[in-house]
Parts: sequence; structure tokens; C-alpha cells
Amino acid sequence: MGGQSINAFDYAMAEGVKKSFRRAIRDEIKRASELCDVQAAGEIDFNICTYSEGDNPTAVENLAQVVGSAKLAEKIYKLACADVEEETHQAMEALIHNFNTLHSRAGAQVPFSSINYGMDTSPEGRLVIREVLNAINAGLGNGETPIFPISVFQLKSGVNYNLDDPNYDLFRKACKVSAKRLFPNFVNIDAPYNLQYYKPGDYNSCVATMGCRTRVMSNVNGREESGSRGNFAFVTINLPKLALEAKGNVEEFFKLYDKYITLCHDYLLCRLKTIEEKHVYNFPFLMGQGVWMDSDKLKPTDKIKDVLKHASYSIGFCGLAECLVALIGQHHGQSEEAQQLGLKIVGHLRERTDDYTKRERRNWTTFGTPAESTAGQFQRANRKAYGTIKGVTDRPYMTNSSHVPVYFPICAVDKIRIEAPYHALCNAGHIAYIEMDGDPTKNLSAFEALVRAMHDADMGYFSINHPVDRDPVCGYTGIIANECPHCHRKEVETGTFHIARLR
Repeated sequence: MGGQSINAFDYAMAEGVKKSFRRAIRDEIKRASELCDVQAAGEIDFNICTYSEGDNPTAVENLAQVVGSAKLAEKIYKLACADVEEETHQAMEALIHNFNTLHSRAGAQVPFSSINYGMDTSPEGRLVIREVLNAINAGLGNGETPIFPISVFQLKSGVNYNLDDPNYDLFRKACKVSAKRLFPNFVNIDAPYNLQYYKPGDYNSCVATMGCRTRVMSNVNGREESGSRGNFAFVTINLPKLALEAKGNVEEFFKLYDKYITLCHDYLLCRLKTIEEKHVYNFPFLMGQGVWMDSDKLKPTDKIKDVLKHASYSIGFCGLAECLVALIGQHHGQSEEAQQLGLKIVGHLRERTDDYTKRERRNWTTFGTPAESTAGQFQRANRKAYGTIKGVTDRPYMTNSSHVPVYFPICAVDKIRIEAPYHALCNAGHIAYIEMDGDPTKNLSAFEALVRAMHDADMGYFSINHPVDRDPVCGYTGIIANECPHCHRKEVETGTFHIARLR
């Protein structure tokens, strides 16, 4: 099984906060009864008596009718709020620590997981968002930066993006935490291709991501939602190989491109033939527990073929930059001609997957593949077959998906302008990274400005990379000046600190 994502973590956990608050109220009333010889005079109306971040006169008044004292009711209410805040803090802390220490994936890896949040404006939802950010900010043992679950903050104008939005303070906090810990990443609900699905108050209509970019939303066979669905599988095309095989002939490149798109499509259908014959009992959690859309209608012995129609089937690509260099001598960061050809190449794949969707009534999508290992494997294969070619095969890795090469000197604004249009084409997933030098915690306004620039350019999913220091003696990972914040040793005493980028 691949990665798992919670599409509305704040909404889901808010229900638990409500239950915890009710228990806290009852526990505090019980303590008051034992200490003050007070007897409850009725039932608490929990439609009125709810958790609040500040004063809640209505809730206190309701409690006063139960305990017979306004002063005691106010104290009980404040103690209950403090109890649930501490419990939520501990729960979020446990979540982050457990996800980074439970080696349950492939026997030796922590779960490949993601949580999406930021949209719930209820007091309970806001508490969850605040405390999960606090837990990420605090880090793991020795202050190490937690990698999982990949944390994703959902940006939406009217919810958290503007100064007068109810969750704007949490957006600011997300920027502060990301400036220190690299996470959360940001998904842009306001991008037109995401906004078309958005329905106020319906968290399943908010685009969410899994891992470093996977996106599932459109559905030709049912409800267009981010929850209870997933990507069946994806195949990645080695674009530079096709360009080299075509010897720079663009027309020949597109002939080869079509051939490999068809091959990818046929391979995924071949894989589907095997998987769709499996039964519900083969997937006891995903299908057996009714997690997958419409799987609750199946019996344990039923085949899963009928519900796989809600999955997405993706064809991805890697190495657009090197492909363009092989075709016309420049990549899309270097010339407008290359940019237009790049958009044509990715746009052609999107046209093909859209056509498959219409003809087959299956959710075919275009993927800006997260090719961390594939980028190296493809490059080694290309170098072996075609030799070392400057700008194409001369580096250990080809450039991931449609990114401008990281080694190319370019300002953030231009990189955003160039990469943004590809996000609209890659409906199976995409991401943009901006490199920020120095310590962004000392310039949070610049960090937020970069996030806003990517949002306003209609990028769909993005993050900011920056240097992260690590003390090799005590293991602390974070921002280190001349002294380690954890063990307080200085660089001149026992060796240098390591400078690294975690992604």
C-alpha cells in the first residue's frame, strides 16, 4: 500500500475535542461536587456549553443553572477549557512523535502519511490546528525536525488568507513554523482548477494532497471529493530519452511521445485487470472498513472492480528541462521559446489523458511525478545509452517534473511565473519549491510574501526550502548560529555543525 492522507485533519479531530470538552466539564463538576458539596441540578446543554478560546458567557450561564453558582460555573468552565487544551496538545505531540518512530511500513519505515488542515474555523478546529503546529514546531527528541506526517496547510481567501479572515492568525503561525521546520507545505484552494470544486462548509470539496504532491479530485463516475478516494497507480515517462532518441527533431519527439503515452495507458489497464479481481477481504481496512468510496455497499466476498471507478489513473513525466535542452538547446527557464514548447509537451499529455477519460469513463490524469529516485535511475540509463551530454545527462539527476533546474540562477518571481502554468495542466499532482537563503525565521514577512506570491500566481501546491543546521554531536536539527540551542556547545569547541537541506 502506498501513502495515506487525511484530507481534513482539523475537521476530523475537532469532533474528538468536542467529546473531550464534554468529559472535562463533567469531571470538573464532579471535582467541585466533592470539594464544595455541590449537587448538579440538571443536565448540561452541550449545544450551548461548548469550548471557546475566550470568554463564553452563554456557556457559563448554562453551567450556573446546573451547579447553582455563577462564580463556580465560571471556574469550572475555565478549568475544562484548560483541560481540553492540554489534552489536545498532548494528542498532537503524540501524533507527531508516533508517526516518526513507528516503523510499520515495509518493515523498516515510518508510515508515508500526510495531514491537510487549516480550513476549520470552529473553536475546536482552531485548537487542533494551533496545537499540531505547536507540535511540529517543538520537533522530536533533540529538537529534530519531524518529516512525517507531511503537514499541509490549506490556503483559502475568506478563511485564512486575508487579514480579517477568521483563521488568518493560524496562517501566520503556519508560516512561522514552516520557516523553522520546512513544514507545513501549502495547498492553494483559490487556484481556479481547485476553486471549481469548492463548496463552503463542505470539507470534502477542498482539494487536499498526499505526500509531496498527489492530488485526486475530479470524478467522472461519482462524487467529486477529496476524501475516500485515491490514485490507483501512475507510470512516468522519461522525456529526455525521447528527445535524445528523436535527435532533436520535435516532430519525431511527439511521435515517440504518443507511443509511450499509449504504452503507459495500456500498462495501467493491464495492472488494473489483476487488481480489480481482488476481493473486499483482501483489503480489510480500505474496503472492509468502508473507507473507500462506495465500498460500504460491498460484502467481504465481493470483488472491488465496481468501486475502483472512483480512483485516478495517472501518466507522469520527468526531466522536462533536460528534454527541452536536448530538443532546442535551452530549458524553459532560459527562453520563452522553450517555455512555450514545454507547455505544449505537458499540455499534449493532458489532452491525451482527458481524451482517455472521455472515451473510457475512467479518471485519467496527468502527473508531475515526484521522481526522487526515478530522476537518478532515468539519468543513469540515459547516460549509459547516449553518453554525457551537457545540460542533458551531465548531472547525477535529471530535473524533477516541470521544475526549472535548481542549479539555474533565477529569481523567485520568475521561477514562480514560469512554473505556475504547469500546475493547471498536472491534475494528478504538482508542486513548486522556492529556495530561500539564510534563516527565514528572522524575516517572516519575506517568507509570507513568497507564499503569497505563489498563491497569487495560481500555483496549486508549494513549499519553501531553506538551509537546516544539524549538530552531529547531540543530534539537534534546526537553526544554529554559533551555539547549539540544545547542548549549548559552540562550533569552535568540538567541531563544525552540518548544513543540510531536508528535501
